[in-house]
Amino acid sequence: MRHLTSAIMVSATALMATAHALFAQPYPSRPVRVIDGYPPGGTTDIVARTIAPRFLESQGQPWVVENRAGAQGIIATDMVARSAPDGYTLLMFTGGHAVHPSIYKNLPYDLMKAFAPVTWTSDTTNVLIAHPSVPVRTVKDLIALAKAQPGRLNFSSGGVGSPGHVAMELLKNMAGIDMKHIPYKGGTPAVLDIVAGHVDLGFGTLPVAHPHVRSGRLRAIAVASPKRSLALPEVSTVAEAGLPGFEAGNATGVLAPAGTPREVIAKLQQEIARILKLPEVRERLLNLGTEPVGSTPEQFGDYLRTQIAKWAKVVKATGMELQAW
Repeated sequence: MRHLTSAIMVSATALMATAHALFAQPYPSRPVRVIDGYPPGGTTDIVARTIAPRFLESQGQPWVVENRAGAQGIIATDMVARSAPDGYTLLMFTGGHAVHPSIYKNLPYDLMKAFAPVTWTSDTTNVLIAHPSVPVRTVKDLIALAKAQPGRLNFSSGGVGSPGHVAMELLKNMAGIDMKHIPYKGGTPAVLDIVAGHVDLGFGTLPVAHPHVRSGRLRAIAVASPKRSLALPEVSTVAEAGLPGFEAGNATGVLAPAGTPREVIAKLQQEIARILKLPEVRERLLNLGTEPVGSTPEQFGDYLRTQIAKWAKVVKATGMELQAW
């Protein structure tokens, strides 16, 4: 019995030593998975993949971006919420996450309870775009055509509750017009079908829409931000163009599962913020139409609470139909 007890104690001590050694390893000691719940080519994807090579250079570990599109990112978000809170599985936030609590019933997670904010990575401009064949060049043109022919125009979005969807619902409500919604499984395919002429118009994020505007395959009508975009300075804001107070931006950020150690959150925030300040990174993102931020976790948490409250009011005011989950 004494020999058995001694063997158990030795084994337990060895296990504790191994666990302590693993725990004591500096973060990161293995690849970091960054989950994007939308298709490749979207703004979250662009921002995450811009960070990736610089993270590898400085940390010696890959920043692996995984696109898991479907169900408006809810499945991917739930997966990350249930992941180990160790800093090795992260979620790319987009503006749709702030809308989902108001439009989807029975979400499998509470965003503010299931996640720890890491950093607000970028503030992104939404741009109102149309196929060149659509006879509108300004917001006033759009409103006049929609009122003259109710229901004739259709618009695409990245899906029900996506930033592009709620932005257009807000515009419809403020302008008193009616247009048909055609949802897609992400912002990139929604923009591409406007380029192809299958849909009349929509709100797209500037990083996705800008190349097509430059090539002439899309017409930029107005931006949804409170001020004009550096990437499209000649394009007016929706507010300037006739709907004062209109604002429907987008954002990207990084979230970690709730319970992730504070020191890991701090390390991630500091490193991501450092990368976003690099001149070549800033220039790339600004040219694409998304402004680098690199906030503290507390600032990002405040932003999330503000956006959730804002879009709850918009969903209620526009009478958007609640979706079952």
